[in-house]
Parts: sequence; C-alpha cells; structure tokens
Amino acid sequence: MAFCGGMIIEPKIRGFVCVTAHPEGCAKHVEEQIAHVQQQGTIANGPKNVLVIGASTGYGLASRIVAAFGSQAKTLGIFFERPATNGKPASAGWYNSVAFEKYAHNAGLWAKSLNGDAFSNELKAEAIRVIQESMGKIDLVVYSLASPRRTDPYNGTTYKSVLKPIGSSFTGKTVDTDKKLVTDVTIEPASQQECDETVKVMGGEDWKWWIEALLKADVLANNVQTVAYSYVGPKVTWPIYTNGTIGQAKVDLDHTAQLLTHLLSSKNGHAWVSVNKAVVTQASSAIPVVPLYISILFKIMKAKGLHEDCIQQIYRLAKQLSKNTPLNLDNQNRIRIDDLEMRPDVQAEVATIWEQINTDNLSALSDFQGYQTNFLKLFGFGLPNVNYSADIPSHVMESQLA
Repeated sequence: MAFCGGMIIEPKIRGFVCVTAHPEGCAKHVEEQIAHVQQQGTIANGPKNVLVIGASTGYGLASRIVAAFGSQAKTLGIFFERPATNGKPASAGWYNSVAFEKYAHNAGLWAKSLNGDAFSNELKAEAIRVIQESMGKIDLVVYSLASPRRTDPYNGTTYKSVLKPIGSSFTGKTVDTDKKLVTDVTIEPASQQECDETVKVMGGEDWKWWIEALLKADVLANNVQTVAYSYVGPKVTWPIYTNGTIGQAKVDLDHTAQLLTHLLSSKNGHAWVSVNKAVVTQASSAIPVVPLYISILFKIMKAKGLHEDCIQQIYRLAKQLSKNTPLNLDNQNRIRIDDLEMRPDVQAEVATIWEQINTDNLSALSDFQGYQTNFLKLFGFGLPNVNYSADIPSHVMESQLA
C-alpha cells in the first residue's frame, strides 16, 4: 500500500515468478554474497577487466560479484531489467545491480552497467565504446543470458524458446509451488520449428556474435577466457531438459565453445562451457520437474554438508579459471562444478526419494521450505535484518544505476 510518498512492498507471486521486488532485501542479498567472497579471500591471478553478459541475477550476478570482490576486477554488466515506473517497484535484477554498483564503488572498484537488449548490435557497440574508453582490454567474458525470446538484429525475426520434450510426450512428477501439491505433469513434444527457435534463443549464436564483435574491435586481452553456463542434471530431468529442446540449445553451446576457442587462438584464448549445479533461479523455477528435484536435492546435500548456491559455485569456478585449482573437465572438455550434485551417493538418494515423494510427505522427504526461502530471496524477501513492514521511501524504490 502507498503511504506518505512511499510503499510497503510485499511478495506477489504469479505462478513461477514474483512480480514485486524489495530494494533493501535485494541489497541485503547482494551484501551476503559479497561477504561470502570476502571471507574466502582474494583469488590470485584473477581477471582484471570483466564483461558479464546477463549480470543481474543468479549465476551472472554471482560472476560479477566474484570478479569484483574476489579479484578486484573492473566489471561491465549487461542486462535487461525494469526500473521502477508509475509507482511500481523495479525488477529484482534492477535492484541487485543498483546495490552491486553501490558496494563496488564504496570499495573503490570501477563498475558500470548497461541496461538494454544484449542481443542487439547497438548494445554490443555501446559496450565496446565503454570498454575502449574506461576499462582496458577484457580478459574474461561471462555469457549468462537466460531469455524466453530473442530478436535477430540482422533479419528482425523474433524467436521464442520452449521447454518441451522431443519426439514424444513426457509425463512426470512436479510440484505446484503455489499450492504445495505434488502432481503429474504431461508435456507434449516440441515441433521442429520450436526446437529450432529454442536453439536460436538459448544456443551459442549470440555468444559467438559478442566474441566476434569484441575481437573485431580489438578489446580482448591476450590469454582471454570466455565462459558460458550449462546444466546436465540427473536422468529424472533429462526428458524435459537434457534430451529436450533446451538440451539441444546446450549442445549448440558446446559446439560454439569449440568454435570460439579456435577463433580466439590468435589471442591464446579459450572458450569454456561450465556445467553448474541446480540452484533456485528465476530460470530454473520455470522448468517443470526441476523445482521438485531441487527440493529433494537441497535436503540431501544439506544433510551431507555439500550444499552450494550460486556464489559458492562461481567462486569455485573462478579459482579453476585463474589456475588456483585444477580444471575439472569431463570427456567433452566442459568444466564440471556440478560434481558434488552428481556424486553417486547423492543421486542414489535422490532417486529413492523421487519414487516415494507425494503431497503428503513433501515436507518430510524434501527441503521444499528451503526451496521457497531461496525463491523469495531472489526477489529480496525473507532476508534477515530487513524491516518488511516499513515504508519504502520513493527515492529508494526508484533507485537508479550510477
């Protein structure tokens, strides 16, 4: 409700997304991640000029935090987020980025953000201008975009991604996160056009175009590295993920990494795909089956002392990329930081619980409460030491990027 020029902001959940975000809660969430990195200590030989494409939430935000506060790097963040308008709060990614810039500047770190369509040629050109004028050559490019659609800047066609199986319909367990019901969901198979469009949106083409543009502008350093994020997961999620439309996009991402490594050979550079752990993100929340799997996984990994969120994952990845620990590569030359999730003992317990779980035992057999807590934190809710009953002044709600 509006009050004295401000507003009390409460979570309003619509399906798998929260349509409100709390600026002070988002800032606290960013602060928690920064504190974790600072507690772990400086990453020796880390990058000094970092471009993060898709920098406002989840793994992209964690990548920016680790680069800045783990390696004291200059960071340029690219994202497409909604500022506050007409008395409505901004998106969580907007508030995350405002908070990140504030904390970075207070720590004496250079940080700038560009809000717009990362798929467009115009934003690529603007990023290159900023790099040339203010950063120095880039030694790490992180590609962490997750978008439901993409407009090709050359032909103007807008493509849409879908989360569907390929070849035949799929029926499996999922959880209705609003009603806390474990039900079966049936998803019809994708058409060939839907497969093709999903690859256009979620595959490696735009990553390749970014690297080509940066190379042409000569803003990449010698020994430059670039990394894009992927997921494999267990067999229970394969029909809707690895063997589905998004899995085809990830295959394209793998092929793109090989192509880009060849392209970067003149800089002695390398392109990597990092296979990351299942975590609660705005993207993962939209995938049927996955929220139930994550709820089970959280319970098991927490009991074993293995649980990690985005920031712990990316700190481990950064140490590998900076050669402080060995690269954990699979037979497809992908970096695997999902190694703890995919441990045989962890997955054996997941499989056992998966067969048993239902609405009645959801709370007992999984950490659904932990899933919900993490989900709300994405939007700045449920953080300690935040007064959620307090009025948010309009100047805070309408916070701007520096």
